[in-house]
Amino acid sequence: MEGNARFCRAVLEKCFLNCYCFHIRDRKRLHFILQKKPNAADRSGGPMKSKKKFPFAVAALLLFLAGFLAEAAIYVSKAKGNNQNPGSKASPVKEIDKAITLAQAGDTICIAGGIYAGTFSIGFMQTDKPLKLLGSFDETFSVRSIVKTPTVFQPDNESGAKARKAFLKFSKALAGTVVDGIVFDMGLRNAYSTRDGLGKGLETGRLLRATERPPVGNSTVEEPIIQVVSAAQGGDLTIQNCVFVNGASFAIQAGHRQGTVRILNNVFVGNRMAAIEIFGTCAGRGGPGTMVECGDVEIAYNTILFSWSRLKDLADMGYGVRVMTKCRYHIHHNVIAGSVLAGIDHSRFNKDEWLRITDNIFFANKKADLQYSPASNTRLNLFVEQFGDLSFAEVKGNKGEIPAKLPVNKNYLDAFLSASYSEQIDFKPDSAANRWREALGLNKQGKITSQVSMFMNRYPWRETLALFGALKGSGAQAFK
Repeated sequence: MEGNARFCRAVLEKCFLNCYCFHIRDRKRLHFILQKKPNAADRSGGPMKSKKKFPFAVAALLLFLAGFLAEAAIYVSKAKGNNQNPGSKASPVKEIDKAITLAQAGDTICIAGGIYAGTFSIGFMQTDKPLKLLGSFDETFSVRSIVKTPTVFQPDNESGAKARKAFLKFSKALAGTVVDGIVFDMGLRNAYSTRDGLGKGLETGRLLRATERPPVGNSTVEEPIIQVVSAAQGGDLTIQNCVFVNGASFAIQAGHRQGTVRILNNVFVGNRMAAIEIFGTCAGRGGPGTMVECGDVEIAYNTILFSWSRLKDLADMGYGVRVMTKCRYHIHHNVIAGSVLAGIDHSRFNKDEWLRITDNIFFANKKADLQYSPASNTRLNLFVEQFGDLSFAEVKGNKGEIPAKLPVNKNYLDAFLSASYSEQIDFKPDSAANRWREALGLNKQGKITSQVSMFMNRYPWRETLALFGALKGSGAQAFK
């Protein structure tokens, strides 16, 4: 009988761990059942009659729990929730960060559509435990659609005075984490110029850097949208069916210690520096000059558009995907277009045999589809028609073509394609002021005036949703 009891508890534990959405209050009840020890009659074997009936009792209990668990969840609703609620389907909490506080490692958090910004509009979320964040449910939590009922994390500019952090930060345990079906928009937290870079038909002027003081409000917070810190423990991470738009730094910047990172079926539009940067953080082995492999990175079926440079001079950075060291990459079936510098950057000397680039569509990347450094002090700007000479693990099926039916904001596209930067130097060495400076042993001075026609202007986030399913077989597919 004790063996049967152990089997029962093991089955229940498996059922519990694999539960899709499980409410935290009821988990405590189930733990009590799982941890309850068999009584004396069980240990002694008990009458034969009990042995025969035990499997039927187990079956009945499992059927009951299966139905019970299918109904349970940690629920979040901006419209109906209250942060003093327990987080049940009938009484959801109001904010995602509150649900993160209630949750335990491995829990699933189901989030209804709406505009979120954190409790007290704090402007960020952070977790030290692995979670599954599933967004874009309707208010009944029965149907999900990022197009019809999007969950949008969109703090305003005032939040920049409260906290200056990444939108979603993973600081410690990570294995098994899933982020699915959430729109992340930094467009309201950023600061924009009211007189510079005012392209025709655009919502704003150019982005103001964190070092530039806006005429009103708070300066831009230059942090990634999703960040996995270098000290995080690693493990499998999946980010899928999400939108990353108007990111003032990397859209996804992640340290990767072990396992597999999967970036699948997302839309990236108008992010600064790079849409995706994932770098290995595991300890080195084998001595100097030996590169260790930390884990795998799969980047597939994403639509990545308008990746902006580091500065308004449009001179450096601006990548769709940045291949970093210590990871094995497979980049496939993406649409990567409109990068200020290059669609893919492979200049950090990661091993060529760790890189596969297959079945992607590239177009309108200003300097290159691939920036590649085969050796030190060497940098090649290559377009897709030159990929045949590369000696990576696999390079095939890539195309350089412009899809006819890609739904993008036409005003933004036109301004991006003609974006330019200029400088005007006003330096008069023989002016009265400079002659006086020279007489006093001071440096002569001049003035440089710079102007850019467009830089990181805000993209309308609702228009990004039309990119899901726009191209069959490439880029972000229809939300499921």
